Amino acid sequence: QVQLVESGGGLVQAGGSLRLSCAASGRSFSTYAMGWFRQAPGKEREFVATISSTRRTSYADFVKGRFTISRDNAKNTVFLQMNSLKPEDTAVYYCAASRLFLPDRAYNYDGWGQGTQVTVSS
Repeated sequence: QVQLVESGGGLVQAGGSLRLSCAASGRSFSTYAMGWFRQAPGKEREFVATISSTRRTSYADFVKGRFTISRDNAKNTVFLQMNSLKPEDTAVYYCAASRLFLPDRAYNYDGWGQGTQVTVSS
């Protein structure tokens, strides 16, 4: 099982950008699908994006055209580039690892990071 550590969160104004990183330790990172989820206060954790071991991607409708998921297998890292941020994007963002192909449900993921806070001010 991989261990995951997110970074790159912070405070940004609406319309701004952030790039989240998720560093993985453990073997076989390249064989995992990697996903990003987020959870706002009082809300359930929701799917944001996922990338397969072959770099196929899938996104939630509310981030299409604004967020981009990518991975660097040589560095065991997955990224989430977030552009045109909105106040409603404010949440704790989590990365996770899965053995499945492009899963968009949290219960399909085996390992989770501790999360990184993203706050978008209006």
